[in-house]
Amino acid sequence: MRTLRQLGNFWILWVATIVLARSSDAVAAQISYEVTDLGAPGNDHTSCAMTLNNRGWTATQNYNTATGRPDGLTQLLNGRDAIVIDGAQIDLGTLGGDNSFMNWGEINDRGQIVGYSETDALDPNGEDVCGFRTKKMCLPFLWQDFHMEALPTLGGNNGQASAINNRGQIAGTAETAVTDSRCPTHVISLPVLWEKGKPQPLPTVDQDSDGEAFWINDLGQAVGQTSNCSNGITHAVSWTKNGTAAALPDYKNGAVAWGNNDRGQIVGSVGSPDGSTQYAALWQNGTLTSFKPLPGDISAIASGINNRGQMVGSTWDSKFNWAHAVIWQDGVMTDLNTMFASSTLVATMANKINERGQIAAMAIVRSGPDEGNVHAILLTPVYGFIGRSVADDVPIHPKSKVPANARQFLQRFRLGRIGQ
Repeated sequence: MRTLRQLGNFWILWVATIVLARSSDAVAAQISYEVTDLGAPGNDHTSCAMTLNNRGWTATQNYNTATGRPDGLTQLLNGRDAIVIDGAQIDLGTLGGDNSFMNWGEINDRGQIVGYSETDALDPNGEDVCGFRTKKMCLPFLWQDFHMEALPTLGGNNGQASAINNRGQIAGTAETAVTDSRCPTHVISLPVLWEKGKPQPLPTVDQDSDGEAFWINDLGQAVGQTSNCSNGITHAVSWTKNGTAAALPDYKNGAVAWGNNDRGQIVGSVGSPDGSTQYAALWQNGTLTSFKPLPGDISAIASGINNRGQMVGSTWDSKFNWAHAVIWQDGVMTDLNTMFASSTLVATMANKINERGQIAAMAIVRSGPDEGNVHAILLTPVYGFIGRSVADDVPIHPKSKVPANARQFLQRFRLGRIGQ
């Protein structure tokens, strides 16, 4: 449950602009990106585009921290999830508390979104699963038809939903009512798959007691991690559509699977052989391929992959600041900042990539009234020569309220319930 918000600070980095040559067997085409600046709504100083669907609709999380700067290691003061469609940003609301948040969430092609939200009730065990230090119960949610609804747990008080596929299957974690005998104050939380609103626990590996499913593809295959409270070692895990669990290869220093595609390729992070850092990871056909960070950075993570095999992720510098948003194509890692021209933005984190090659990401603002803040951005590929069409930032001014025609717009694309 303690995922992205614990991973790092933010730091401004300067990069030069070049073009990546993307090669196929027959031709080599040049690719660059148009940058859409989704901003940060209201008084929030940080917004991150966590995921997107194949229409380019983007799910963002927006928040402030106690220090008044984008600092993932300090207390979260507030947080809200939103959907951005054609420049209109719609707050998803909460389950009664003040805050909502997500891992990478996921928005499917019907516009359904999952995450987790505070309720208005205090947690009986004094837990702070949502991370805002309010100690309110934190429940997984499904947002659809402009309404957020809670998903059931496995008998415990808390849970988180991390992904929803186009079949309406939801992956995440949910607490049970059982404490772990190895750690008597620890409530066991199991990986879970919700189908038609009903939670089904998924098995763990290696006698692990806890786990979380972070992603699920359209074939119903989920990926994530399992662990136990006594040693802190995480195992990257894949689950078949029938619910069978398999540990993925690692270097005996922990691993997490963050995403998968319909071709069976899985991405994530793996502890390096010497245990000093983590590398980005790709698992396919039972084989692990790891990728070291960019020169000058200390660690890397791969968080998203599409059916074309394009991977995206991020690196950190030696101070554990988010450093570079990156893409892997044909096994080659490239800093995304070298693939677009921007006078104001430095992309430090890339999260998910859709089948059109669009990327949900975030960037530090390096000039203007929002200098030092973090904005959600959407990167859209532009194929051709760099002199032909490399776009600078296309600003979006997010709206905090639903525009008058938003409901009709969404309904036109059949936003609504599936598998209900």
